[in-house]
Amino acid sequence: MTTRQDAVIIGGGHNGLVCAFYLAVRGLKVRVLERRKVVGGAAVTEEFHPGFRNSVASYTVSLLQPRVIADMKLHERGLRIVERPISNFLPLQDGGYLKLGGGLERTQAEFRRFSARDAETLPAYYDALDGVADVLRDLALRIPPNAGGGIAELFKAASQGRKIAMAGLPAQRDMLDLFVKSARTFLDGWFEHDAIKAAFGFDAVVGNYASPDTPGSAYVLLHHVFGEVNGKKGAWGHAIGGMGAITQAMKAACEDYGVVIETDTAVEKVLVDNGRAVGVRTEDGVEHMARAVASNVGPGLLYRKLVDQADLDADFKRRMKGFKAGSGTFRMNVALSELPSFSALPGEGEHHRSGIIIAPTLDYMDRAFTDARTHGWSKQPIVEMLIPSTVDDSLAPTGQHVASLFCQQFAPELPDGRSWDDEREAAADHIIATVDAHAPGFARSVLGRQILSPLDLERTFGLVGGDIMHGHMSLDQLWSARPILGHGDYRAPVKGLYMCGAGSHPGGGVTGAPGHNAAQAILADRGLGRFFG
Repeated sequence: MTTRQDAVIIGGGHNGLVCAFYLAVRGLKVRVLERRKVVGGAAVTEEFHPGFRNSVASYTVSLLQPRVIADMKLHERGLRIVERPISNFLPLQDGGYLKLGGGLERTQAEFRRFSARDAETLPAYYDALDGVADVLRDLALRIPPNAGGGIAELFKAASQGRKIAMAGLPAQRDMLDLFVKSARTFLDGWFEHDAIKAAFGFDAVVGNYASPDTPGSAYVLLHHVFGEVNGKKGAWGHAIGGMGAITQAMKAACEDYGVVIETDTAVEKVLVDNGRAVGVRTEDGVEHMARAVASNVGPGLLYRKLVDQADLDADFKRRMKGFKAGSGTFRMNVALSELPSFSALPGEGEHHRSGIIIAPTLDYMDRAFTDARTHGWSKQPIVEMLIPSTVDDSLAPTGQHVASLFCQQFAPELPDGRSWDDEREAAADHIIATVDAHAPGFARSVLGRQILSPLDLERTFGLVGGDIMHGHMSLDQLWSARPILGHGDYRAPVKGLYMCGAGSHPGGGVTGAPGHNAAQAILADRGLGRFFG
């Protein structure tokens, strides 16, 4: 059997749906092929224990582009996002705690309990990050200039660099610091108290198999602050109904414009004829022919499995072997009989509606990474816990709760030939014990759990090495060099093949930006649109 359409998209994750939508709006006939039984990729909501539903992998909202929300009319299609009252709550090693967020004045008051100097420094720190984040926001929906692309690409580089050039010397210095320094070195230049540095430093290791001492880790910190929720810059929130509410609204938007979406349909190979992608073949032998093929899977999976090695040149293959992926992430969802009560702050409160961070110092985070590299997983893991049922009663029975546990550092591949299939349960027990040490009784309250080791994340969602970002967010894999210099404009080394996932600019997170930008590249190549930027 053979089908024909203008564009076929490999993978129905959120970026694949965004790409499909923008192509269909311009009149293209589009087909999306999704391996799993439901679209959404890692941004899905599923029942994992009888009566308990949760966001399976992606679990919180901030980076989703306002333009994508507006163009796809996601709010009109039922999407509702509730902001956190505060950003984060950190139980500390001395039995105390720190709260972050809730407004500048409130955060300053909280910081004064630890350091008057740090409290006074905070406004300047926020201004510095906001200045650099504004540049990222401006670049997020622009196609990066492509190395070796001639005069047109030089003009595009000049255009995109204009905002940087106009930012002024202090902002340019901040930008350089954030792109090349470690999170610790960057934060040491601003703050003196360990707890305050930990509160900001946690963002530098989210989805990042690295230490806060790793050069370039400061950028990952920045990547997590350039989003917004309901018009508030830097805010984080919960999608009512879980992350699947986002992708189901996207699915509806696509179908309203005639996009054909097939689930339970795994792509086996990208079909190439005379150096040009002409379609794909699925595992059941169906060929879907198209003038444009867009891949929402990570570069590692695309170029090592779906594209025949004979269709790639030797230099590209060599460099793709060096493409870094693997985020050290271990995800769990747990059904709870009751809310956890923390020794540092007993009883119910606003901290239950925030990100609860078990990582009290940068040294703690560094040891977690060192342990993972040496032993496979951390003796004292980094844990972020969100309890979305505190703001969304659709997820759990009355009086009970669900929690998302986002945990680091867990090696993508265990040393000494060990397998995550053999160690996932022990690692999960260890994570629950880590939370229980801060909230006695937590382990006893767990009614059921869903475990996603790095290997499970790869098998379930196609995330190579469990990498939620589709590849490291390091300086050599950003902007025009994501995934590889010369192909930062969403165009693959095979004509007619495009990349629309998080392995392209601007990278990981539920943003919709790669899908938006890849669609612009496809439309431009067909003479139906123009570059945005």
